[in-house]
Parts: sequence; C-alpha cells; structure tokens
Amino acid sequence: MRVLVAGATGVVGHPLVGALRARGHQVSALVREESRERAPEADAVMVADALDREALLSAVSAARPEVIVHQMSALRLLRDDPAEAFALTARLRTEGTANLVAAARAAGARRLVAQSIAFAAAPEGEPVLDEDAPLYVDAPDPGWAATVRAVAELERLVLGSGPDLAGVVLRYGTLYGPGTAYARTGGTAERVLAGRFPLPEGGSGIMSFLHVEDAVGAAVAAVESNATGVFHVTDDEPAAAAQWLPHYARALGGPTPRTIPAALAPRLLGWFMAHQLTAARGAANDRARTALGWKPLRPSWRDGLGEE
Repeated sequence: MRVLVAGATGVVGHPLVGALRARGHQVSALVREESRERAPEADAVMVADALDREALLSAVSAARPEVIVHQMSALRLLRDDPAEAFALTARLRTEGTANLVAAARAAGARRLVAQSIAFAAAPEGEPVLDEDAPLYVDAPDPGWAATVRAVAELERLVLGSGPDLAGVVLRYGTLYGPGTAYARTGGTAERVLAGRFPLPEGGSGIMSFLHVEDAVGAAVAAVESNATGVFHVTDDEPAAAAQWLPHYARALGGPTPRTIPAALAPRLLGWFMAHQLTAARGAANDRARTALGWKPLRPSWRDGLGEE
C-alpha cells in the first residue's frame, strides 16, 4: 500500500517509516522544512507544515496515499519550552488534524490512523478503564483541560471523517524507550536521578506504559487492519506509582524517591504529574488485542523501563 506518515521525524514516526517499508509498503514521510534533515529514509519525502492548509493539501495530493498515519506533535519542545510544546501540540491535534482530514479526502485516501493518549480519562470508576470511559475535559487544571479537549477534538475529527475515510485512533500509553522522557537521557530520568521526583504518599495513581517498539507495531497493525474506532495501546500491566517509580529509580541507579504528603505534590511536581501519581486510571488493551490482532512485545514495563 501507499502510506503517508505525517510527523515522520518523531519518536514513533521515525521508526514507523522503516517498519512499514520492511513490510513492503511504499512510504512517504511528511516533514516540516526545518525538520527535513532529520527525515527517515523513505520512498519519498514530502515537505509541508500541517498548519498550512494549502501546502498540506498539495503535499498529500502528490503522495497519493491510500493510508495516512497521523503522528504529529510538538513535544520535542518540552525541555526548552513546555508551554509552547503543549500549545502547539493542541493546535496540531485540532487545526492540524482538520487540515489532514481535508487533505486525505482530497487525495482519495481510504484510511486515517491517528495517535492519541491513553491517560486522558477522568479519574472515575475502576482503577483500569476501557475506551468508553469519559475523557477529563473538565479537569481543574486549565492546561490539562485544554490538552484533553484537544485530544477529544482530534478523535472526533478522525472518527467522523465520513464513510469514504475510515478512522482509527490509537491511544498510546506513557511511552518509554529511546527518545522518550523516560529514556535514561530523558527529562524524567534526569529528575529522578537528581532526587527531584518524589512519590506522593500512597502513590495510588495508575500508569499504563508502552515501549516505543510496541507503539510502532500497533501503528503497523492499524494500517494493515480493517478495524475502525478507538483503541488503547498499552502494555499488559497497569501499575500504581508506588510500584513503578521506585523500580524506575533503581533501574536508573538513582536514589530512592522520597515520600511527600499528597497535598504538596502539585506544588513540587506540577498539577499533571501529581494527578498521574495520585489519581490517574490505567488503560485496558483488550480491544486492541482483539480487533487489531496486536499484542505488546514487552508486556510489562518491568522489562526495560529505565534501562535504555
């Protein structure tokens, strides 16, 4: 098949191009002009900014894809400018997705696979939730509420793209492995190694992790499948912060995270991370296993978290 990967220089997008080509697909990599030098080896490299509607329409039309994979974000900016990283990613999830849907329709694509996140559910109900759980669009933190609303809009646009463009949403768990914040050289690892990542008392928030290689594998499965809808793409072992954070610190060779009162966590860690460590729900991957025929090669975060 002819496949276009939008966001082909990203942590998942870059290896995804190679994985699809290894499966015999003809792959075009869509990148921005300033990222052209980081483009992966592909059958063609298309240059356009997803926020430039006309340029995107032209680039996608030239690629003539049957399937488009949306891996676009601006999270590469997180270390240098977190506010800009989240703001630009929200625009890519809303305006950029709308432009990509229009370009896909104009080019005659039949399938659109888009990345989302598996940790945006409202903290209600069971510790581990399926895809039908409501998203946390009314979170008390304005930044996280805006992020989740952008995620909801991306999913609405992709799943409502019409009968001629089948939509698939892959909600990735918290990524670990090369190039991620949880890599040994990543920002989260730096904080843990410096003793600046405390564990809120109880540590009952649930995290569902996903290795980058498994994110790539799920995207390949979604490209080749006929299934549509929303799928949690996570490992098989949702874990409370009280389990995974001390393990992660040990794997890194860092100090044991000190325990702090939960009430202090938002001030010391920021609202989002405090929420993740104290109240977040995990994500069940049963639907992806059944409908996509996918299963994680690394079924547990214990197999590699903090080791790469």
